[in-house]
Amino acid sequence: MSSTAEPCPAGNPPGAEAQRGLMAARRRAILSVLGAAATFALAAVAVKALQGAIPVMQVILFRNLFAIPPLFLLAMATAPAGGPRGFGLLATRRPWSHAQRIFYGLIGMFGSFYGYMHLPLATVTALGFTMPLFLTALSIPLLGEKVGWRRASAVAVGFLGVLLIIRPGSGTGPGTGETALPMLAVLAGAVAWALAMITIRRMGANGESGATIVLWFALGGTLVGGAAAIPGWVWPDATQWALLAAVGLISALAQLLMTAAYRGGETTLVAPFEYSGILWTMSFGLFFWGEWPVALDLAGIAVLIASGLYIWHRETRVLPAARAQAAGAANPPQASRLANQKRS
Repeated sequence: MSSTAEPCPAGNPPGAEAQRGLMAARRRAILSVLGAAATFALAAVAVKALQGAIPVMQVILFRNLFAIPPLFLLAMATAPAGGPRGFGLLATRRPWSHAQRIFYGLIGMFGSFYGYMHLPLATVTALGFTMPLFLTALSIPLLGEKVGWRRASAVAVGFLGVLLIIRPGSGTGPGTGETALPMLAVLAGAVAWALAMITIRRMGANGESGATIVLWFALGGTLVGGAAAIPGWVWPDATQWALLAAVGLISALAQLLMTAAYRGGETTLVAPFEYSGILWTMSFGLFFWGEWPVALDLAGIAVLIASGLYIWHRETRVLPAARAQAAGAANPPQASRLANQKRS
């Protein structure tokens, strides 16, 4: 018997099949997140097409109501083997944390929907990109995280991009006159989304499942949205019913695609493609309503995206590597300790 390994056939090196599978999974993940960004943009189109004829809280009601069935099926499909099923997915020991997440999430949704009704789609999407900036800033007092000067500078630059978009005090900028309130609502919504993300982080760290968090938000959004919609209720006509159903079902589809993307690819690979949403909303805004950002808007959008991508790069690549290196220096691996013992 030969002691040497038999050579692999040409063109089929060890691990090649696994590598091809990994690359295929990554391609599917990228396509899924691009599809999610497109479908979220379509949901925004449906909200804007309502033209403010249906009150915002009523839109929020139906957005969550129509989304519950597909989200429940998603939660069932992704539930771990041996874990809770059916209504057991709603079991929780943290009802107040869910109440906080619902409260912040509904404020964020109100800000986005109100913005879609009164502002260009691309403007709302761009201002929504301030969420990572607020999240970075709020994580210091609320999560005790340390933010270095590089990320702090990126946050400051990002807010300069916001100033380019809203141009307050110019007298002619979109952040003045009738559009000032919608812009403030979108920015307030971005702060609320950041607070919702911090709440979700805390719940996840305490063992709450993603399915439970998503389902409680959909149910809470339906109940709160329904109660808030009663005083100003408007009966939709056939077209408006179709648009309301589209908001909920398309949003649920976007959630399905986003879940598939993050299940099939690394966060560091998938997250940057979420910024493709600005291209979709710009395209839909131009096609349906003739909306096109002016030069200062485009400059502000570019600055916001650049700062957001830099923060993502620091948080997902540079900082984890530095922390791992520091941990390795403080606690050498077992192999290194054995080598040191042999040398001593």
